[in-house]
Amino acid sequence: MKRAVYIETTIISYLAARDSRDPVVYGRQILTREWWTLRRQEFDLVISDVVLREIQAGDVEAARRRLEFAAGIPALAVTDESLRLAKVLVVEGPVPREYPEDALHIALCAVSNADYLLTWNCTHMANAALRYDLEAVIEQNGYSCPTICTPEELMEPWT
Repeated sequence: MKRAVYIETTIISYLAARDSRDPVVYGRQILTREWWTLRRQEFDLVISDVVLREIQAGDVEAARRRLEFAAGIPALAVTDESLRLAKVLVVEGPVPREYPEDALHIALCAVSNADYLLTWNCTHMANAALRYDLEAVIEQNGYSCPTICTPEELMEPWT
């Protein structure tokens, strides 16, 4: 059985974006493309209604490219259960109040039992300083916390 990977909005955005002039962003784009090419087939991918809403925003042509990458990936629906857990993640502190969508991405993963949340959001999601607090809140609410990581962290060690 394959492990489930929730593909957060930043992953699709990096895949669809034109090459960045910023060397850090460009490096992330390359890593994301490598993961997509070499590793995605080894997992069951999921996105969510939140991801679909976010990737449709902005420039029409950029949104079209993002939607092409998301095509065919099953989308998790936002449920009352995921909304409740997202609210707890904000109220109890690990996710700032200004970023409720970030909490919802995490909650959707936990509620759906996804194994991984793949993201380049290293401020509010893939952040070691927040990891224990996120895990504690999620587990106190009866769920397992997904491994929140970047594509680089989800590559095989030998690649």
